[in-house]
Amino acid sequence: MRSAASTAFDANRPERLRSNQRAEETMPPTASRKFPVLSTRRLTLRPATPKDVPAFRALLSIPDVTRFSNWPDAPSTTQAERFVRWMSRAHGSGKGCAWIIEISGSKALAGAIRFNSFEKKWRCGQIGYELHPDYWGKGLMTEAVRAVVACGHETFRLNRIDAWTMPGNAASDRVLEKSGFQYEGTLRQKAWFKGAFHDFRMFGRISGDAASVN
Repeated sequence: MRSAASTAFDANRPERLRSNQRAEETMPPTASRKFPVLSTRRLTLRPATPKDVPAFRALLSIPDVTRFSNWPDAPSTTQAERFVRWMSRAHGSGKGCAWIIEISGSKALAGAIRFNSFEKKWRCGQIGYELHPDYWGKGLMTEAVRAVVACGHETFRLNRIDAWTMPGNAASDRVLEKSGFQYEGTLRQKAWFKGAFHDFRMFGRISGDAASVN
């Protein structure tokens, strides 16, 4: 079975660089800006709230959702609370931005998508996402990624957006490719989680790249 998960955030990950004043001017601060709620034809991307904890924990408790990610399998309520708290604070802290994916009109939580980190000096961000299996195969994740990519380039003024997938996650590879990302190579045994080293398939796009028409 395929997974629609790509990258999970690390709430303990420090910013790699301390931006100087010139760098801060190239990428606008997020703390003073209203949260960017995004709407697509079928989706609403909104901020996370504590009320999302039960549904988000249930999402991450589905093995196929976490199979190709560094999310813990079957997280505890405490872990889910911490994850949702990080997502709710990411935009205000200026270190990232996270959205809950809702099906428009139904208010059903379908998944989540994030800029896990911003490297402000380099105007670069890294995205991650997951989607409930009930919504796979409908183009919804591509719809969400394209909306977040546009927000990243236009609102946050990112020049480059990165993502990684794990070998075997062809569905997530395709989502990225349809959103204008290019496969840039595999980093062998890049990370250790779930008791093993894992290769990362690296994808990237820059502000001038167009989304695939397929």
